[in-house]
Amino acid sequence: MRAHVRRVFEKVSKLSSEQVEEFVSAVAKENDMLDSVIESLSTGLVIVDDEWTPVLTNKTAERFLPFSVHSDDARFENTQLWQLLDDETIAAFLCDCAEKNRTNVSDEFSTVTASGNVRFIIITLQPLIQRQAVVGTIITVLDITEKRNQEILLRRMEHLAGLTNLAAGMAHEIKNPLGAISIHIQLMQKAIAKARTTDNQLPEKKFMEQYLDIINEEIDDLNKTVMDFLMAVRPVNAKLVLVDPARILQDITEFIAPEFIRSGIMVNIQLCKQHVRLLIDEKLFRDAIMNIAQNALAAIRERFPSCSSTGADTSHCAGRLDFTTVLKEDIYCIVIQDNGIGMSEDVVARIFEPYYTTKANGTGLGMTMVYKIIKEFSGDIQVQSWPHEGTTFTITIPVPQTDHKLLAQKTASATGDDDEPKIADKMAAV
Repeated sequence: MRAHVRRVFEKVSKLSSEQVEEFVSAVAKENDMLDSVIESLSTGLVIVDDEWTPVLTNKTAERFLPFSVHSDDARFENTQLWQLLDDETIAAFLCDCAEKNRTNVSDEFSTVTASGNVRFIIITLQPLIQRQAVVGTIITVLDITEKRNQEILLRRMEHLAGLTNLAAGMAHEIKNPLGAISIHIQLMQKAIAKARTTDNQLPEKKFMEQYLDIINEEIDDLNKTVMDFLMAVRPVNAKLVLVDPARILQDITEFIAPEFIRSGIMVNIQLCKQHVRLLIDEKLFRDAIMNIAQNALAAIRERFPSCSSTGADTSHCAGRLDFTTVLKEDIYCIVIQDNGIGMSEDVVARIFEPYYTTKANGTGLGMTMVYKIIKEFSGDIQVQSWPHEGTTFTITIPVPQTDHKLLAQKTASATGDDDEPKIADKMAAV
């Protein structure tokens, strides 16, 4: 059709008014068909000119992107695209691409709909070429929310499949108190039955209360076991969004620093220079890191008695807690290292097991929850420890970036060496 239009246009001066009318009608019909196709796409489409003002936008793009101005508004076609968006992260991405003339790139974002639901989208930029010259940019928006939800569902199914061993341990934990309760009830029943066949007098009050006290203790233990089990098997209700982990780690170190400094413990954090966003739940991520930090504090105090929060002299405390992040290809690594009392190989092997604890008042579920949280983020956590030397936790979480070439480009263009991450904060003991 385009070749036919070109030939007719070259001869338009020789056409009669009827032929011109037919030609214009055919072109209008084709444009209507193209508009229908564009509006029917399940992929969002935005075309901007070389000044980054919108030329064409379909309804799908308006549904996926958080526009602050409707496409029917006169301001829509006279404003640069990023200024029309309410989402600062997406706007910053588009603005950066425009300023640096970046094309053939894509990135993933999370947005919140008007109903409060989280939507995951991939925005891809390609050059718009006309007569061998770049005249604008084609922006496509793909909704991958269902894919992300399926991944979350799959992880939870894997978690449920792993409950077999946990359920077996729970059965063992329940069996013992139930056995004790049954025995003492039988003893009471025999005593009552014997009394009814003789003088019909019940045993002494002390005798009955002793058995009842034991039964109540076993019931309390059983109830605690069941509650701990429910906490261990309860699915992690994670609301995954794309967030900056470096900001969260920085906030955590600033939050825990006063308590550590009062104990004479040095806290350091070194962040990699590359800016990344991870698909995580910010609250759960904070809980996991805080749990590890509090365990480190206890371990350091156990090794160095002078590291005390009771107001004693802590100037000789050699305690240290280090946070380090490294980006390796598409994996974000968080290393948390302390020089506390450390753990034996046997303890390290069981550290994530439910109910396993070395603390007198511990529940044995803290590190289990940390493990579940990291797994919910499609990540992994490893532990290395040496008695009387310290412990190192290594958390790895994948960077949810569909175009790994883009990640490589960002890494290559970053200034400095990855092996020398930027020191974002350093807090020394007073």
